[in-house]
Amino acid sequence: MIDALTDFIIQHPKLIVITGAGLSTASGIPAYRDQKGTWLRTTPIQHNDFIQQPSSRQRYWARSMVGWPRMKEATPNTGHMALVKMETAGLIDLLITQNVDCLHQRAGHKNLIDLHGSLDRVICLQCHETDSREAVQRWLEANNPELRQPLSVMKPDGDADIADALIANITVPDCQHCGGVLKPDVVFFGGTVPRERVDKANTAITDCDGLLVIGSSLKVFSGFRFCRNAHALGKPIACLTQGETRADELIDLKVEEDCEQALRAIAKQLGL
Repeated sequence: MIDALTDFIIQHPKLIVITGAGLSTASGIPAYRDQKGTWLRTTPIQHNDFIQQPSSRQRYWARSMVGWPRMKEATPNTGHMALVKMETAGLIDLLITQNVDCLHQRAGHKNLIDLHGSLDRVICLQCHETDSREAVQRWLEANNPELRQPLSVMKPDGDADIADALIANITVPDCQHCGGVLKPDVVFFGGTVPRERVDKANTAITDCDGLLVIGSSLKVFSGFRFCRNAHALGKPIACLTQGETRADELIDLKVEEDCEQALRAIAKQLGL
């Protein structure tokens, strides 16, 4: 099956790649779902809750403060590096990632769309100024010393489980420019992917000659829609993912192997 996937990449030089959480597990970042598509964690933070409820913002920033140091230290695995080599060789036209872990950028990938944003930035919901997540981390640690504790288990979004009593007492950062509400520059569940990202991705899907999905169950519509659109346009779809996906009926070639190991083998077969 690895041979078939290598052939698929060679035969479709104008290739679009969509990546999901399954690619980053080898870098120590847990996946959201198991191979049946079942949610593995507590209820994720919802966009409207974060916007409307101060307690929700306290919960997010407390959990993120403890988890961020481990997320920041995560490094690209050989699967990410294989995709960079394929891009450099002209085998990938565009990469669309559903991940917010910045590992594709750290690996050196150039032409990509952060569909759901990036955890290394924060944005003010009032004045729309942005800042680095690391600057916010320094503020959080200075103003919440009781939360400076070692992380036991990191969650998929780079956060951690924290006792409710600690969460209730956290001081939440405000925008240094206008005092507005700060939010990580990512799309929370229930939020909307910016239109320009969707339009750019759909234009690429229209122009591509093949679509390859890596490490995603495609349970979230924001990624699944590109498979649906590609299928409607008659574009062949391959998938390298362990377990069920929402698009299984649309996929022409399915390879259920470990993403990192498979991509490393494919890069070797391609002579990269």
